[in-house]
Amino acid sequence: MDNIIELQKKIVPEVLIILEKRYNILRNIYAMQPIGRRGLSNKLSIGERIVRTEVEILKDQGLIEVTPYGMTVTPEGENIIDNLQEYIYRLRGIKHLEEQLKKKLDIHEVKIVSGNFEEDEYVLTDIGKATASYIENIIDDSSIIGITGGTTMAAVAKGITRASKNNNIVVVPARGGIGKDVENQSNTVAAEMARRLKCQYQLLHASDTLGQQALESILQDPEIKKVTNIIKSVNLLIFGIGRADKMAQRREMSVEIVEKLKELKAVAEAFGYYFTREGKIVYEMKTVGISFKDFEKISTVIGVAGGANKAEAIVSISKLKKSMILITDEAAALEILEKY
Repeated sequence: MDNIIELQKKIVPEVLIILEKRYNILRNIYAMQPIGRRGLSNKLSIGERIVRTEVEILKDQGLIEVTPYGMTVTPEGENIIDNLQEYIYRLRGIKHLEEQLKKKLDIHEVKIVSGNFEEDEYVLTDIGKATASYIENIIDDSSIIGITGGTTMAAVAKGITRASKNNNIVVVPARGGIGKDVENQSNTVAAEMARRLKCQYQLLHASDTLGQQALESILQDPEIKKVTNIIKSVNLLIFGIGRADKMAQRREMSVEIVEKLKELKAVAEAFGYYFTREGKIVYEMKTVGISFKDFEKISTVIGVAGGANKAEAIVSISKLKKSMILITDEAAALEILEKY
């Protein structure tokens, strides 16, 4: 395929430019549907006249439908998006970028999706699908899956499209809940993933921001003990990689702790731990769920994050485990390769 792309670039370069433009328009319609022409024009920073012309072509090809409520992608359009993805990735040199980043971070495997998580809404969906596809291909009847919460992990759960043939698989939340968004809580994410895989799951009814006394009390609960014992047996962990400052804010930490994290040069957060760029633990949340010792013993760990602003955090977390699989986006990959 790479040879064909190189030949096409030399003979009909304009065709590849048009192909990528229309693919991008189709993907954005899919991510934001139903959406009007003006909204799409503003999102892509393309003139309405150009958008109107491209939309008419996509409509004539049966790839989108135009209604008074806005544009939506047809099943055939969705099929085109999925089938063209690999080609577009090769066209943009994504496969080469994956090898570069894998070598730079010195980890087991890297998967990169095209685009920028911070600018394009569909990139989150792509990251979720890429992670879900990886999970679907590696799980077996001995899999005990642990998954953290957050927007990205919710996208991963929604990305699962194939039910597992193994009824022995168990999904558990890797940590307690954080924040007020129920749909992004680790319990909700774990349950949704299990529903799509059609497998068993357990829930962890505990907040991730408990005080020490409350934590000690809740750990004595038989149901909590049962789930925490399963969590310690997790052999596949999927977790989000966060920036230390943003996660401290999300956890509503005190001003003193936030200042302490700054002084200690914390740049990353994962499963309740805060790390420096070198991967050193500088702060730990006393919560229910996966501990760092548990993490070190888990055979397969998948770290997921996108956006250029997560670059330093990704560099930090990648130092924790050479066997780690990273799934990220093009913007984060380029930022890491250029600055770190």
